[in-house]
Amino acid sequence: MRKNAHDSTPSLFAAANGGDHAPLAERLRPRTLDEVVGQQHLIAPGKVLRTLIENDSVPSLVLWGPPGVGKTTLANVIARTTHARFITFSAVTSGIKEIKEVMRQADESRAFGQKTIVFVDEIHRFNKAQQDAFLPFVERGSIILIGATTENPSFEVNGALLSRCKVFVLKGLSEDDLKRLLARALSDERAFGGLKVDIADDLLGAIAVFANGDARAALSTLEMIVINCEEKDGTICITPEMVEQCTSRKSLLYDKGGEEHYNIISALHKSMRNSDPDAAVYWLARMLEGGEDPLYVARRVTRFAAEDVGLADPHALEIAVAAQHACHFIGMPECSVHLAEAVIYLSVAPKSNSAYIAYERAKKDALERTAEPVPLAIRNAVTKLMKEVGYGKGYRLAHYEENKIADLQCLPDSLAGTEYYTPTTEGIEAKIAARLEKIKDWKRKLAESRGG
Repeated sequence: MRKNAHDSTPSLFAAANGGDHAPLAERLRPRTLDEVVGQQHLIAPGKVLRTLIENDSVPSLVLWGPPGVGKTTLANVIARTTHARFITFSAVTSGIKEIKEVMRQADESRAFGQKTIVFVDEIHRFNKAQQDAFLPFVERGSIILIGATTENPSFEVNGALLSRCKVFVLKGLSEDDLKRLLARALSDERAFGGLKVDIADDLLGAIAVFANGDARAALSTLEMIVINCEEKDGTICITPEMVEQCTSRKSLLYDKGGEEHYNIISALHKSMRNSDPDAAVYWLARMLEGGEDPLYVARRVTRFAAEDVGLADPHALEIAVAAQHACHFIGMPECSVHLAEAVIYLSVAPKSNSAYIAYERAKKDALERTAEPVPLAIRNAVTKLMKEVGYGKGYRLAHYEENKIADLQCLPDSLAGTEYYTPTTEGIEAKIAARLEKIKDWKRKLAESRGG
């Protein structure tokens, strides 16, 4: 049990708000590197980012990581330790005019030997013109740019600007990191240190799990719980029921338009491809519970059925299409079970990408080789003139030939004999492979008899 005991107990409102109305996460924001929780791969003693900050030699950089992991916190620590002018820009309120004015001032300060650090939170929200406005000043050293983003900077930051910045990748906080942070909130005078708060360790753990690596979410949840719990005999007792109420719905990290969208659909595809139904269902749930359109998932599943299962089990495509119809017909949340059924079936089905490979081979020839005309024998003579010039001449209907195969060349002359489709021996395709081998043998015999 964690219990804070003090001689005097101020009012809950005053303690919870530290004399103002700032959120708990803001009141408890670290002031030094030693107060920062997590990111030890960057700021542990001897690590490069810590050394740069302590030596006041921070270069232009981008801090990239999920929400609530310390990007703005590290910028604030840099602001406290640097001897440079520190300026913060907002992507919402700062236009080109404001940027250029600050850059002019930075040029003037540089002439007097003072450097300027410009912090741009959510730099991915700046448009290309705004980002371009920083570039010449970064290039000539007038400013040191620090950008923070939750989006992959490879996609969201101009290439020229990004090439002049060092990218530091921040990680989601671990459960232990978050529990230490929550314990600090209960003892720190800026937070609940002036209150007697009784909370079991397992409930702190439940809050940490719910926060999903996000310090801001963890502290906001704790603040909600403390403020809404009753005080008895000078002690605020945190109950499992209150924690459950405040953690009943996890906010999943899933951006339908950003990198995480592509990461998770990739994880679903690769889990099914690797015949792992448990992982596949998990990634499916991450998408659907994160708000993804089930029809988008159904389209990707249908593509997978043909691309990765293919002729090893042609029934897979029927199941995928049926799941797509079910999603369209009843929607979420009911259609989640139809998608789960399809995903599980595709995961355990035998795999063959022979149809995909065959098409890619044929596409390459179609795009890169001379577009030869269709052989006359397999053209359709729909007019008298067409028939007179040879359309359909020599065509033989396969239904009336031995083994249902006619002695007929269907590819252009330059591609005669080319094989695009190579069957595997997986599932039903093993039977297809055997059938195709017989077809090839019959065609060889026909060719031999024609040559004789």
